[in-house]
Amino acid sequence: MKVIRGLENIEAPFENAVVAIGNFDGVHLGHQAIFAEVRQKASEINGTGVAITFDPHPVRVLNHREPPPLITLLDQKLELIEAQGMDAAICIPFDHDFARVTAQVFVEDILVGKIGMKAIVIGRDYVFGRHRQGNVDYLQSVARELGFEVIVPDWVAMNENLPERVSSTRIREIIRQGDVAYAKDFLGRYYQLRGTVSQGRSRGGRLLGFPTANLQIEDELCPRQGVYAVTVEVDQGMFMGVANIGYSPTFDDYIFTVEVHILDFDGDLYGKPIRVNFISRIRDEKKFNSVDELAAQINRDIETGRQILSGAWVKAAKTV
Repeated sequence: MKVIRGLENIEAPFENAVVAIGNFDGVHLGHQAIFAEVRQKASEINGTGVAITFDPHPVRVLNHREPPPLITLLDQKLELIEAQGMDAAICIPFDHDFARVTAQVFVEDILVGKIGMKAIVIGRDYVFGRHRQGNVDYLQSVARELGFEVIVPDWVAMNENLPERVSSTRIREIIRQGDVAYAKDFLGRYYQLRGTVSQGRSRGGRLLGFPTANLQIEDELCPRQGVYAVTVEVDQGMFMGVANIGYSPTFDDYIFTVEVHILDFDGDLYGKPIRVNFISRIRDEKKFNSVDELAAQINRDIETGRQILSGAWVKAAKTV
């Protein structure tokens, strides 16, 4: 997939561009349905599937309140979009100047003129342009004159028995509750945190006998405090693991950490990238009366994690 960062780097219009536009945070099943429509239309007109997204998320620029944490950071989002079969992705830097671009200019000059759009696949409630003037009705009103088709897929529901709409907002709620197994039903994959392994407090191995990789995260959405069965992707491959998210109340230092004990692994990961896929929640974080009591519970957590992760259903845990 060709990745273009900034509209000024588009050298020429794409051949029969079929465009999907959105923030695509999470690249969840609803987004995947949009990309499927793009692939289908592009195959019909011998066109190019083009995803347009923004960085940072527009809410972080326009909303004076604290912005929501991201389900996927930009690099992971682009990888997931590529996995959906898009030919190109355009990442537009979003700032206050771009926010002032009108819907008319965005459609006529950018989508049609610069990108070569012949069809657009867009969610029913998506809005764009200054004062949010661009929407499905506006696109349909100018489509014939400008020579493009508007495709609006139906909402994607969980399943026939649970007509709950798949959305990034709902996924954030579920992950914040710690129900990572349920989040998989919305994402089509296990929820993943990425980051760099940082120096911790050097007590996992020294005091407890369970060395941990401390994950340094930035703006990602973090699951609820507690202990989780996870799979861990490192340079050496994918391993089973148990992760603790929280403040280590047994030690009374109340420093928030994401710590991962990787099972059957021996190696130095400091300063290296790591990916943690959250498979299932094991228990709440709690304060123990002694280090020995905590160590005994960690042993039990590891056994529980092994039982969860040994199931055949977890073999598809690896994600991009």
